[in-house]
Amino acid sequence: MNEYKDVEIKVVAPVPWFPFKHKKFVKYAVYANVPRQEEYSGIQIYHPRYPVFPKIGMNIAPLLLAGFTYQLLKKIERKGYNFDLIDAHYFYPDGVAAAILGNWLDKPVMITARGSDINLIPKYYLPRKMIKWAAHRAKKIAAVSESLKCELAGLGLEKSEIEVFRNGVDLNKFRPLNRTRIRQELNLSKFVLLSVGNLIELKGHHLVIQAMNKLPDSVLMIVGEGEMRHKLEKLALQSGVGDRVRFLDNVSQSELCKLYNAADVLVLASSREGMANVLLESLACGTPVIATNVGGNREVVQDREVGLILKTRSVEDIVSGIRSLKSSYPSRDSVRKYAETLSWSEISSSIKKSFSEICMSNEF
Repeated sequence: MNEYKDVEIKVVAPVPWFPFKHKKFVKYAVYANVPRQEEYSGIQIYHPRYPVFPKIGMNIAPLLLAGFTYQLLKKIERKGYNFDLIDAHYFYPDGVAAAILGNWLDKPVMITARGSDINLIPKYYLPRKMIKWAAHRAKKIAAVSESLKCELAGLGLEKSEIEVFRNGVDLNKFRPLNRTRIRQELNLSKFVLLSVGNLIELKGHHLVIQAMNKLPDSVLMIVGEGEMRHKLEKLALQSGVGDRVRFLDNVSQSELCKLYNAADVLVLASSREGMANVLLESLACGTPVIATNVGGNREVVQDREVGLILKTRSVEDIVSGIRSLKSSYPSRDSVRKYAETLSWSEISSSIKKSFSEICMSNEF
């Protein structure tokens, strides 16, 4: 929700074009079912379509995004919404597309790096060239963590010109609830581990499952969907912990809040991260966290009283970390109090200030 009355926002979130809505087409059907236009918390959101081509798609995606979004932006302008700047998130392809649109529409652009767009994609020659071009075209560059800022600087950008706007957390959506009642509803009595994220290798769910062998008094809940679902279920059974691992599909934010409250600890075993929202959300619910030392994780977990940062991304360190946390379990009230310093208020104020600076500089 927009808390600044002097700022008007419209969101353009393109989706890949796909003609069939039947669920048998899985994720592609999801794209087809996205409405062309919707409203969220009073903000208009547009979803123009753009084509995606196998194999060559990665290299031409920014141009396709820009080309199939341009007419929509012109239409929005003709209807009287003469916007002042384009704020883009995720450097590739979105940020590059935004820089192209900025050129075509003569609008200033701000681009924010969020994770794999800088940690992974620049390994490819053409995307790397386009990312660097977009960064030099943008009026302002930002990152969601100090670690990403360093990665951007590694591409040859001036570190002093990169701002850090970490993610915040909605303290109203994610908050302490009646933990005893929720655990009773879910039939939970043991020490509960929670692992949240897409079911893919980099999220590290497999490591948490393997750790369960040495944590006999614990239950693991895994929330997410993805290509490794069957493999992870098989791993749990083969490891002899299938009866203590629960797989849940993607859930709503209100349901996720309940799961954070039911858990004793969130375990994030990722191999890469930008600024992990799940850490912020868990802490806001009063649930301590254990996370790998990647991305912005250490920037979130700065206090031993709210969780632990693992020395290595390994089963052994996950087990050790959980045992250590159990032996000196943090106060859930203290964890929530810490999370209250991580709300969106301060961050959104800083972002608004940057927007104003961009607009003022563009007037001259």
